[in-house]
Amino acid sequence: MHKTNAKNKASTSFFALLFAAGLLIGAIVTFYITFQEVNELGDEVATLKSQLSNLTGVQNTTHQTINIYQNATALADIYERVRESVVLVQGTTSDGGVQGSGFVYESSGSTVVITNYHVVHDTSDLSVTFSNGNGYSATMLGSDPYADLAVISVDAPANEFKPVEVVSSSTLRVGEPVIAIGNPYGLVGSLTTGVVSALGRSIEEQNYAGDYSIANIIQTSTPINPGNSGGPLLNAVGNVVGVTTAIVSDSQGLGFAVPSNTILREISALITTGTYEGHSYLGVSGQDMSYDLAQEIGASVTYGWRIASVTAGGPSDGILTSGDIIIALNDSPIRSGDGLASYLEENSLPGESLVITVVRGSSTIDVSVVLGQRPPPPV
Repeated sequence: MHKTNAKNKASTSFFALLFAAGLLIGAIVTFYITFQEVNELGDEVATLKSQLSNLTGVQNTTHQTINIYQNATALADIYERVRESVVLVQGTTSDGGVQGSGFVYESSGSTVVITNYHVVHDTSDLSVTFSNGNGYSATMLGSDPYADLAVISVDAPANEFKPVEVVSSSTLRVGEPVIAIGNPYGLVGSLTTGVVSALGRSIEEQNYAGDYSIANIIQTSTPINPGNSGGPLLNAVGNVVGVTTAIVSDSQGLGFAVPSNTILREISALITTGTYEGHSYLGVSGQDMSYDLAQEIGASVTYGWRIASVTAGGPSDGILTSGDIIIALNDSPIRSGDGLASYLEENSLPGESLVITVVRGSSTIDVSVVLGQRPPPPV
């Protein structure tokens, strides 16, 4: 009986040791296999990361190349699409011949050429030549010296006219690319590019607009030279956002254009009545405020437009006074004379009531003025 029990105990111990050894060996084998699989998986992940990195780099390079290609193509395509709409405008004055640019536009069934007033002012034998070289006699339908705009009727077959699209200039932002097409120095169909460098400028043209400024002007770095005047200023998709109008003598990269909003606002009146009478009139003169001027006069603000004189019998007579500083129109801040002129041009009409915020002495007050109509141009 003792021998049997001893043998059973030995067998049990042997099988227990064998089972434990099996578990140990199984654990070692499992760990080894798992370790190998983890290493292999890590290698595969590293390979995938490397491939993905290379793929991303290739995709970025390809994307940039496509962008550059598309931009270059778009510019050429815009030129091809618009060049037949741009014309050469010529005329004779007492001082000799003049020439400028213009573009074809359709408004309410009337197909006309738009250009600058100063291009056709006091001209005779007016003519328009299309990009194909065909020239025709022309007559001026209407003009607005205060906006330096003129509308021309051309005695040409209908198939010569390729109208462009004029869109609102309200969405323009400083830094946006713009394109000018015109005839600088008689070099027909020349294209130049640049950006919008400022908005809401005012320029003065004493010969045509007297003491009144041409307001809400676009400033651009697009090269503009004599002969470009009257041509279209285009946005990045080839729609007209302005009319190139002036340069600053001896400047580099500084030109100006009448905004397309002025065209859209005036075109109907210019075609049907020959003039535009929607320029509002405040009847004051003055100067921009500055830190130095504020220190000199003891003013509490360094921005705005300080009134120097009020026209007797004008809309502001008895309401505004010399020394008032205009700082807002209808709650829109006014920082300078450019802002004042641009607001009046874009947002008001003769006969409308305007709430003007002024700094008068140590007080800030609101006054109301009914706007008049600007007197006729001096020409």
